[in-house]
Amino acid sequence: MHQPFKTALVQMSMSADKTANLAKAATMIEQAADGGARLVCLPEMFMTPYFCQREDSALFDLAEEFPNSETIRALRAVAKKTKSVVIAPIFERRAPGVYHNSAGIIDADGEIAGFYRKMHIPDDPAFYEKYYFTPGDLGFKAFDTKVGRIATLICWDQWYPEGARLAALHGAVILFYPTAIGWHPDEKSRYGAAQHDAWRTVQRGHAIANGVYVAATNRTGLETDDKTGSKLEFWGQSFIADPQGVLLAEASVEKEEIITAEVDVKHLETIRRNWPFLRDRRIDAYGEITKRFIE
Repeated sequence: MHQPFKTALVQMSMSADKTANLAKAATMIEQAADGGARLVCLPEMFMTPYFCQREDSALFDLAEEFPNSETIRALRAVAKKTKSVVIAPIFERRAPGVYHNSAGIIDADGEIAGFYRKMHIPDDPAFYEKYYFTPGDLGFKAFDTKVGRIATLICWDQWYPEGARLAALHGAVILFYPTAIGWHPDEKSRYGAAQHDAWRTVQRGHAIANGVYVAATNRTGLETDDKTGSKLEFWGQSFIADPQGVLLAEASVEKEEIITAEVDVKHLETIRRNWPFLRDRRIDAYGEITKRFIE
């Protein structure tokens, strides 16, 4: 059984300068490691502003190939230097016309420990992700790292209990959700509180139902699309919850910051012994879950 370890989430804003975004992320990873973190997660597509506010074929030029991209090479060096595991989201160019919203899991020695492609792809006003991203085809896996067995999903995946369950069944002790979620400013006053509460509640539910730690790291700041005038106010509030859904750490709305919490597998074991939800599953009765809808 692995020893307890400190995990960290980097909440940051992004500019149009990819070099500056990468430098900021690297600095914040080093700061987290200096504070004792051995596992650090960055926000979804942290290298650029959230370009999915509009459909524009020129924006595919922002994509990078995995693992031989500038982003991954730089973060492998940071992971090795700091002896910390790093979850590195990227806009992945897989082949001409095939792009993914992905994340590399870089181990504490700088080697690649795993790779994930976002499975659930949204399509909403100012979140036109289906235009850019092919749905993932790697499934919901967990990966062994120097600190323990972990899993990452990405943003829209956080609304689906099936993905969280499968990652937990693969042995993950903590689920990460790199995220880019926020308010349409003209809807914030009416719907904002309910939207944020739903986001946090559903992920705390994943922690409770699966007896795992859950960590969601979000962007912060207002991003405006210069061509369309579309605006998104990212609500920050990155958080880490334990297997009972208790919030161990939570960031502010507007600040760039690092939050940390301890992940203790012994605590996870204790919770699962007393709340044996995995033991009591009726796996013989769930066959219909694979249907789109039951008439």
